[in-house]
Amino acid sequence: MIAVLYAVAMAVLLAYGLNLLWLAVVYARQDRLRPGPVPDPDAVPTPDATWPVVTVQLPLYNEALVVERLIDTCAALVYPRRRLEIQVLDDSTDETTALAARRVRYWKGRGLDIVHIHRTNREGYKAGALQNGLKMARGDLIAIFDADFIPQPDFLQRLVPHFEDPAVGMAQARWGHLNADDSLLTRIQAFGLDAHFAVEQYVRNQAGCFMNFNGTAGMWRRECIEEAGGWHGDTLAEDLDLSYRAQLKGWQFRFLPDIEAPAELPVDLNALRTQQFRWTKGAAETALKMMGRLWRSAQPRRVKFEGTLHLTAHLVFPFLALAAVLHAPLLMLENAGRGPGEVYFAVLGLGLLGFVGFFLATLFAQRALYPNWARRLLFFPLFMAGSMGMALNNTRAIWQALRGKRSAFVRTPKYSETATAKGSWWKTRYANTRIPPVMWFEALLALYCVAGLAAIAVQGEWAAVPFQAFFALAFALVTAYNVRQFWLGRQGA
Repeated sequence: MIAVLYAVAMAVLLAYGLNLLWLAVVYARQDRLRPGPVPDPDAVPTPDATWPVVTVQLPLYNEALVVERLIDTCAALVYPRRRLEIQVLDDSTDETTALAARRVRYWKGRGLDIVHIHRTNREGYKAGALQNGLKMARGDLIAIFDADFIPQPDFLQRLVPHFEDPAVGMAQARWGHLNADDSLLTRIQAFGLDAHFAVEQYVRNQAGCFMNFNGTAGMWRRECIEEAGGWHGDTLAEDLDLSYRAQLKGWQFRFLPDIEAPAELPVDLNALRTQQFRWTKGAAETALKMMGRLWRSAQPRRVKFEGTLHLTAHLVFPFLALAAVLHAPLLMLENAGRGPGEVYFAVLGLGLLGFVGFFLATLFAQRALYPNWARRLLFFPLFMAGSMGMALNNTRAIWQALRGKRSAFVRTPKYSETATAKGSWWKTRYANTRIPPVMWFEALLALYCVAGLAAIAVQGEWAAVPFQAFFALAFALVTAYNVRQFWLGRQGA
């Protein structure tokens, strides 16, 4: 049974790893010099009277530390004032509302068409706020920014021209990072997001497969949203849900890797846990909702297969956890002469192809985005361990989605780069330094993996030591980070 379960886990991980390998290979084949002059990165189209009205939506919920920065940044967007509207969609229950209202009054007094829409309930959460604002919006195009983003002044000028094609329903910019080098935690997140945007989003879009709106730093055609059925609040991934409904209606999406929108990465592990839980559970809920529609559609098989792997990508986490539990016992049984045999392990060696896909996607993303990409790749082992460390947290999210358990849309705390740069985020009002229950299970699994590492080392299974060491490092890393943050919170209390 151990051998069968472990083989299943490795087969699932291999499938998703091979998908990443395919994405990386396609990226490499397209990564060549293009004919013609090098595009001028500073060349920005100048809006004229024919450009459409744009509504910028800013969904908020208790964002007191960043709300003024967000509104001021969006007020500085370069676009004809008569053709620009800003909606501050505020569901807050704290002083964020007063701060937002003050900045809206300030900019309204300077001739900006800006409105503060405050709901007294959170019906539908972020999806509900966006849908409520859409009813009152006057724009043909809808740009959306979460509270932690700082769009460049020319953001609208660069995105609007892509909607000259009437078939385009959404354009997504690449996320940048305001604080990627602040800590080990932010570096790990930046690595993962860079691979998602620079390789996954780019290749899916170029290959004609379905991609997704990332919830922020993108622009929608209003007609596309309405034809797809509007924003739905029945999943925690309203962005992924609407993306698939819109593309199944025939709308085209565009990913724009050269347009960057900087944002703040979560600086504390509990905030990252919250964000990862919401993304994972929301993706699983969307998969349950949309997979049938996808496979009943007239889309090509390659689109259906890639869409399936895209929607269910977070399934790697429960199978990572399963592999972590079974790896050492399986090797110990083999050493005792009760294992599945050499052929079994030789076949499982194909799993290295999945690792190659994971590595190449990261390599190409770093090479595309950073001049010092080779030096940055030295961080890859810690990135891999940190990603694996989220396995239990995200497995819990998938389990809740499969059970149909509903949960609230829990926002990711934003602290502003001022607090994070000073290294005192744990003293702010939104900080949560408590130890979550899942950490105790991660700590136990870390000890279990360390014991397994010692056992297989004693038995001389040296080829398996690096794999087991990654499991031990992954769960020890998240445990240590949570303990450290708890200690910081006690010190700052």
